[in-house]
Amino acid sequence: MTLNDIPALNAALNALATLLMTAGFIFIKSGNKNAHRASMLSAGVVSAVFLVGYLGHKFLKGMAAGAGEAVHTQFGGEGAIRTVYYVMLITHILLAISIAYLVPKTFALAFKGDFERHKKWARFVFPIWYYVSITGVLVYFFLYQWWPAQG
Repeated sequence: MTLNDIPALNAALNALATLLMTAGFIFIKSGNKNAHRASMLSAGVVSAVFLVGYLGHKFLKGMAAGAGEAVHTQFGGEGAIRTVYYVMLITHILLAISIAYLVPKTFALAFKGDFERHKKWARFVFPIWYYVSITGVLVYFFLYQWWPAQG
């Protein structure tokens, strides 16, 4: 594995988290609390592993670049798709920062057995976490597959 392989691995982790969240949502709607718990805990673990991979990639990329060099990946798209990408990226980043608190708080309510508050929080937090997870995968495709920067 090289430094260049990490973004694809991170995108796969985000995609897996999205699938686990989808399963967890379906399980709770069908009344299967045990499967819901397992799916959502798994999504949380996968998301945490993603975060370690993401931060590790940024750190390693910064070390490899050296002082004074850009460490972010350039977007190669032009025109309207550039606007779409940056709106998605900005909302993704801002909401990702928020879920770093919101998801553990929602989990903590369930761990404490405060299921009424957990349910209220989850109704608010789930769509945000879901959006962040999906747009994380899309950011990967926009940057590395569909519109990579040339040069």
